Amino acid sequence: MSGRLGAIGTRLAQLLRQTGAPVRIAAVAVRDAQTPRDGLPEGVALIDSPEALAATGASLVVEAAGRGSVGIWGRAAFAAEMDYAVSSTSAFVDEALLAELLSLARAKGRQLLIPPGALGGIDALAAAGRLPIASVEHRIVKPAQAWKGTPAADLVDLDALSGPTVFFSASAREAADAFPQNANVAVITALAGIGLDRTRISLVADPDAMLNRHEIRAEGDFGKMDLTFENRPLATNPKSSEMTALNLARLIESRVNPLVL
Repeated sequence: MSGRLGAIGTRLAQLLRQTGAPVRIAAVAVRDAQTPRDGLPEGVALIDSPEALAATGASLVVEAAGRGSVGIWGRAAFAAEMDYAVSSTSAFVDEALLAELLSLARAKGRQLLIPPGALGGIDALAAAGRLPIASVEHRIVKPAQAWKGTPAADLVDLDALSGPTVFFSASAREAADAFPQNANVAVITALAGIGLDRTRISLVADPDAMLNRHEIRAEGDFGKMDLTFENRPLATNPKSSEMTALNLARLIESRVNPLVL
């Protein structure tokens, strides 16, 4: 396992330790491996170049460092014949990057893994996609303060809202490209369903919201699907959800547990 041990990585390490999962964090990628880091599990190596990945002996690389790192570490992971799980799925608004990593994965007999992020029910949406899907809409509602520091602040006065306000409505590709930290899940929904350009995303700032809410509606030959999730923000990063780390922990544990759901 490798990745910058930021807010999500730190929480993931805590969860794996709490559940006693029989996995070992082999290495953490950092900008400077010579600078000591506090709070790392014992025996974890620090690496600062993709070339160092092969020597770690890992079987899975987990990215949680931002979309700029997705291609770099993905190429290194597949070159080292490791599977690769991507959290910063907004990187896949670049179709060429996604195609490249899938090609490398096939060539090495490895897997490019997309965790559900802050969502659930993605398995059902992906299953429904075996039949034609007519439409998928995903509404992302977060507290107004969670949108600060993003382009939302240029589109609406986040401090003056009196109720839920839609400030951006577009395709999943456009939403994830414009809001890579807040709308990674748009890509997950799109990849599971009808693609980045047909999936419709609405971004909402709600001054009264306490949780991050996702509302997904899909219709097609399978029937109709309505999914709603209200997630607590990650304590150390309100732009992300606790569920993001929980889903990463589940993905890792599913690789070693005898019972997989």
